[in-house]
Amino acid sequence: MSAAEAPEVWLAPAKLNLFLHVVGRRDDGYHELQTVFRFLDHGDRLRFRVRDDGRVERPEGQPGLSPEDDLVVRAARLLQRESGCRLGVDIAVEKHVPAGAGLGGGSSDAATTLLALDRLWGLELGRDRLSRIGLSLGADVPVFVGGRSAWAEGVGERLRPITLPEATYLVVVPGVHVSTPAVFAAPDLVRDHAPVSEADLWEGRVANDLEPVATRLHPEVGQVLAWLRDRGPARMSGSGGACFAEVASVEAGRALLAELPPTLGASGFVARGLDVHPHYEDGNAAGPTAARPRAARGPRS
Repeated sequence: MSAAEAPEVWLAPAKLNLFLHVVGRRDDGYHELQTVFRFLDHGDRLRFRVRDDGRVERPEGQPGLSPEDDLVVRAARLLQRESGCRLGVDIAVEKHVPAGAGLGGGSSDAATTLLALDRLWGLELGRDRLSRIGLSLGADVPVFVGGRSAWAEGVGERLRPITLPEATYLVVVPGVHVSTPAVFAAPDLVRDHAPVSEADLWEGRVANDLEPVATRLHPEVGQVLAWLRDRGPARMSGSGGACFAEVASVEAGRALLAELPPTLGASGFVARGLDVHPHYEDGNAAGPTAARPRAARGPRS
């Protein structure tokens, strides 16, 4: 039985890793990272309809992904257990962020589910507790719950807000699904990158340490990077395979996207960078204060 007359629509933005360094490996096997997360004004759309029977259902979602394996269902059920809430929800997911692309689609969906249900179920747990809950679902979930662009360390859970200059990006996604565990398990992965500072970011002395492994496992990623780099600086996001370049404007990005050769078997989109999550104000706890802006030093074509 539904307790709401109409579903509420919430956005789940994609993200870019503006760089990603692997600076060590912990005794538990997890990798120590440095990265900067930036949200995009492109993402999935989630619809929530509260139920009063306690059931969590996902009538619409990613094809081929069972509800039990979907992070939105897992997030909702985990939030029920952690809060003792007896309400339920129907969740419909309209996917625009491809899986296995390094754009954080699943993590963003899970975070938006936590933020939405915290409000719709009247829990008022706040960002800090929601972030701790989210971390058990995935290392990238807390940054989406936190709601701000962030400098991240640890496994991605130690976050410091950072304000980034306005920027527009062309994002190109090869037609392959890149396995994050496979990339991190590769014996040739660099795991001892010396830690860097914000100054290195602003001066462009950063990279993505996962690129060599991802391009070896999936040559299609390397082909997209090569095509972008023929036109200017470019980088892979996360564990791939999405690659991105900063462009002068939305129109310039669309013009460049129109040149994408069909032989690459890739797709793409143009998006503006966001410093604030679309539902930042929906968090019940105050978000972190942003750092002061700096000059841009990222891939740009």
